[in-house]
Amino acid sequence: MDLFTRSWTALLSAVAELPDEDFARPSGCAGWLVRDLVCHLVIDAQDVLITLVTPTDAEPTRDAVTYWDIVEPPSGDDPLDALIVRLAAAYEQPGLLTFHLDDVGSAAGRAALLADRGLRVTTQGQALTAGDYLDAYVLEWTLHHLDLVAHLSGAARPPAESLARSRELLEKIAGLVFPPSFSDRDVLLVGTGRRQPTPAERTALGASAARLPFPVG
Repeated sequence: MDLFTRSWTALLSAVAELPDEDFARPSGCAGWLVRDLVCHLVIDAQDVLITLVTPTDAEPTRDAVTYWDIVEPPSGDDPLDALIVRLAAAYEQPGLLTFHLDDVGSAAGRAALLADRGLRVTTQGQALTAGDYLDAYVLEWTLHHLDLVAHLSGAARPPAESLARSRELLEKIAGLVFPPSFSDRDVLLVGTGRRQPTPAERTALGASAARLPFPVG
């Protein structure tokens, strides 16, 4: 099982196992409840489906690393973020939201398994191979899996392989190798600004601490 499939399956399973009351709890995304994050995952799954059936003859302009840009930290005030909140509230019942995610998410998973990894596809005005596109999404799924469980003590965590690959991607995106004392999870949380580094972590980072964070989008 490749890492796209492994990380996506783990995230879908974690959502499916949530009790209804957890959908009203905060997520790790600024300004979003768990239900808002799950609604965002529906949009993500749609994006995967659209991209995998949008081939191009253009030479690749991005790969799994350069697919990502370092962006401004999310504030929760972005118009698209606000739209997600309204859309999530319209579902009213968590079961309707999880049904939609399972439906579209399963289709995205099947499309990924069937995709020719060498096929060139286009998204957001850029061209890249389907393989690089799916590899890039390992970081997306893993970060959002961490967001999902940020305030849920009993929920399943991301797979170790997904955390390790996501750390590798983030370090290449940021141009910074984090100290070995940082766990993969802590690299992702601290590196993307999802939590502040502890004093000990700042000491281990040295001058590199001033470069934090590296939100990606």
